[in-house]
Amino acid sequence: MRPPTPLPFLLLLLLLLVLLLPSPPAAAAGGADGWEAIGAAAAGGGRRRVASPGEQEAAAAGLLRRLLPSHARSFRFQIVSKGGVCGGSSCFRISNADGSRRNGAEILIQGTTAVELASGLHWYLKYWCGAHISWDKTGGAQLASVPLPGSLPQVKRTVVKIERPVPWNYYQNVVTSSYSFVWWDWKRWEKEIDWMALQGINLPLAFTGQEAIWQKVFKSFNVTDRDLDDFFGGPAFLAWARMGNLHGWGGPLSQNWLDQQLTLQKKILSRMIELGMVPVLPSFSGNVPSVFKKLFPSANITKLGDWNTVDGDPRWCCTYLLDPSDALFIDVGQAFIRQQMKEYGDITNIYNCDTFNENTPPTNEPAYISSLGSAIYEAMSRGNKDAVWLMQGWLFYSDAAFWKEPQMKALLHSVPTGKMIVLDLFADVKPIWQMSSQFYGVPYIWCMLHNFGGNIEMYGILDSIASGPIDARTSHNSTMVGVGMCMEGIEHNPVVYELMSEMAFRSQKVEVEDWLKIYSYRRYGQSNVEVEKAWGILYHTIYNCTDGIADHNKDYIVQFPDISPNSFSSDVSKRKAISEVKKHRRFVLSEVSASLPHPHLWYSTKEAIKALELFLNAGNDLSKSLTYRYDLVDLTRQSLSKLANEVYLDAMNAYRKKDSNGLNFYTKKFLELIVDIDTLLASDDNFLLGPWLEDAKSLARTENERKQYEWNARTQVTMWYDNTKTEQSKLHDYANKFWSGLLKSYYLPRASKYFSRLTKGLQENQSFQLEEWRKDWIAYSNEWQSGKELYAVKATGDALAISSSLFKKYFR
Repeated sequence: MRPPTPLPFLLLLLLLLVLLLPSPPAAAAGGADGWEAIGAAAAGGGRRRVASPGEQEAAAAGLLRRLLPSHARSFRFQIVSKGGVCGGSSCFRISNADGSRRNGAEILIQGTTAVELASGLHWYLKYWCGAHISWDKTGGAQLASVPLPGSLPQVKRTVVKIERPVPWNYYQNVVTSSYSFVWWDWKRWEKEIDWMALQGINLPLAFTGQEAIWQKVFKSFNVTDRDLDDFFGGPAFLAWARMGNLHGWGGPLSQNWLDQQLTLQKKILSRMIELGMVPVLPSFSGNVPSVFKKLFPSANITKLGDWNTVDGDPRWCCTYLLDPSDALFIDVGQAFIRQQMKEYGDITNIYNCDTFNENTPPTNEPAYISSLGSAIYEAMSRGNKDAVWLMQGWLFYSDAAFWKEPQMKALLHSVPTGKMIVLDLFADVKPIWQMSSQFYGVPYIWCMLHNFGGNIEMYGILDSIASGPIDARTSHNSTMVGVGMCMEGIEHNPVVYELMSEMAFRSQKVEVEDWLKIYSYRRYGQSNVEVEKAWGILYHTIYNCTDGIADHNKDYIVQFPDISPNSFSSDVSKRKAISEVKKHRRFVLSEVSASLPHPHLWYSTKEAIKALELFLNAGNDLSKSLTYRYDLVDLTRQSLSKLANEVYLDAMNAYRKKDSNGLNFYTKKFLELIVDIDTLLASDDNFLLGPWLEDAKSLARTENERKQYEWNARTQVTMWYDNTKTEQSKLHDYANKFWSGLLKSYYLPRASKYFSRLTKGLQENQSFQLEEWRKDWIAYSNEWQSGKELYAVKATGDALAISSSLFKKYFR
């Protein structure tokens, strides 16, 4: 490990003045009743089985050994009570260890749980040692700036204390388990739980392995394994089977899978408990196997409508919902929670349930809605008398036409005070707390959604993150009890997630421009004027989306338009925009469209290209940094992809003008861009298709499982759902990825087939045969989904040299 580079004086001053001030206690907000509800909800999160102080200190020490083994003896960890040095709040304290670094310990980290200990360690490494920790797939940790053992920077003040202004830091979306975690083994999960603890996450969703629990519960209601084969989705589609959107798609699940995932879940929960986290477990939402209709003919069971199938194929459409008002609902719900307690122990009181997420109640009568909510909670409380219902607030945004004030109040007030916590899921863009009188007195968590489908796109709203939670917490009659990250997929945009994580410990708004200067220093391990300027540009462009549009990557390379150019209403213009709102069962967003859908663009691409040039100028100094390489490749990819969108529109214009030469020119350029971006992505391990497929296959124990898991992995990132010979899946490319291997083998042939037919039609003076292209393309896609060809799992090529070459080729 090399000696640390001294922090420039200005950065050190900013660090001291802006970042290391201890957080003052949270400002009192809300009336007595509101605070009583918040307190009750927080108290309800206490578990009966809690790791002892010694176990939690050992868990923090274990995390340190995995993260920084050379410094395993340089830190001492100590659990302290909330009522002691923390003044009743959760906090961590950083100070110099007693004596002259006895037994090697130089720094003492104290905290109320092991999560606070890990957060304190992370805070010290960041703001005393200039270190940076992100997901491995976003460049990993920059720890070279940490001084050698025996030389760690001392804390100048007697002690630095950082308090949580709100008790909870929530993590995950109900679909993250499918878009990101699906193929993980314990080694990868261990790293993720370490990352959670370092970021201060103390309320993580824990959904792994629940199908094994359901298997046991449903069998007790006389459901057979064959019935469950039709009920469970495949590994990559479990999230949607759990929500009752589909059944059977990608399945069935083998007993190997069920047993393997249950074993994994027990390890996950055990580590979470050791670190002092409060896992959020699933509960019963009403989704039942179709055989329930036969087994319980008098039960109130409804067959739900179609969810995005092409033609309503009964093999995966439609699912069955047991009405919460039926007594059987309480029996099943109680059995499920008790089975979880039997398997895992009494580890949590907080349960997630989203019965009404994309499932609108049959009537808007408040009394009926209230009775449904009461029944759902009763099923939880029968299984665990201290249960707290944690509910995604997505429905209040996605189905706002239904959920007016009377309906919202009916649901939110249907459970005892303090027994419900709502996730304001999309608060970074569409905060519900502002329009609902703070959820009408119900405790809520301010959440950042940020990502759809695990798409790879540089995007964010840093100002909203830096101020939104503060505005919500300090507002009149605030009922905010936490912050959270609810992205559909992870491992992208590390700057966004680092800032959002810090808001769990921030009582005041962050000056983003100053924070970014220190962030860039920490991320790359040294100061660089060029890259600092680049981050200043990125802050005001890519990471300053203020148009209120949810960002779901629809760049033409990865979501090629399924449309005939003959259907365009008028000459395609890159600046022509008709705002429309498009509703989708997974999200609602505004798109810019003129018959042809236009990808979301909220910033000046010219300014972003200036930032790219500055990044390249810093290459000589930073080329050995993995974090720099990741950011350089990502920014180059983004710039080229936005250029490809323009080139596509140029090609369409040429076609409409019957300009064969122009069409040939722009077709060649578009296809060349796909190849060049694939080559660029191949130069970084974190942008490869291969690992996704190999991780899937690695969990298989039989050849049939290997084929099934690989099909699941390939299908999720491409066609996603069912199709006919002439109609693509309604969800095709929802989970698109900029991965090397996927571009050349999948996106390139699709575009090539389209443009070949376009060119031929122009040459022969025939209209474009859209259905023929669809037949050709869909057949290719289905063959690719069932393919076995191998893809690289290790990077090839020099990222800096390739980026520089492509910059000169396309932007000079």
